[in-house]
Amino acid sequence: MTTPSRLMRSLTLASLLWSLPMTAQNELHQEDRQALLKILNEIEKAINAQDIEGMIAQMRPDCTVTWWNAEVSRGHDEIRAYYRKMVKDPGRYITKYTTRAKLGEHALFLGSGGDVAVADGSMEDEFFPVIRGPFRLNSRWSTTVAKTGGEWKVASLHLSSNVFTNQLITELTRALWYAGGAGLLIGGLAGWLLGRRGRQRLNP
Repeated sequence: MTTPSRLMRSLTLASLLWSLPMTAQNELHQEDRQALLKILNEIEKAINAQDIEGMIAQMRPDCTVTWWNAEVSRGHDEIRAYYRKMVKDPGRYITKYTTRAKLGEHALFLGSGGDVAVADGSMEDEFFPVIRGPFRLNSRWSTTVAKTGGEWKVASLHLSSNVFTNQLITELTRALWYAGGAGLLIGGLAGWLLGRRGRQRLNP
């Protein structure tokens, strides 16, 4: 066998071996992947319906959620309390929140029994604040999901958005430019008026 043939055979074998783990996971966890997609869909549906109990139904009792504003809720009671504070109670920040969630890469299954999965993806969010008009954010999510008693539940959920480039930063930057321009205009007008008064006093 020639050297090029040996090299080609080695490369082909290496590519097959490299693809085996994910192929094996796909075949082994097909039902699990469908269950995880169902969880994602149910949480998205519950968010859009403003149904906190529907969200919590997909979470373990000890689930931890890290929200966009870096607050952390541990357990169902804290998750409910955060949602009420933000959306329901007097002094709330928003009247509602909607989203479109997408899965990124395939979920990765961990542990000897593959009973823990990690996944991530993107969200197109729209918030409806109390004190201003609605705004949109492109967010990211990541989650750890655990299988207990044959049922998958969310163990942790992390939500984040780009703090440097988003609609709120754009609006703030625009407002600062407007404020700066208005300040220069007012300052220039005030200087002109003061100068005119000074000239009038010198030349009665």
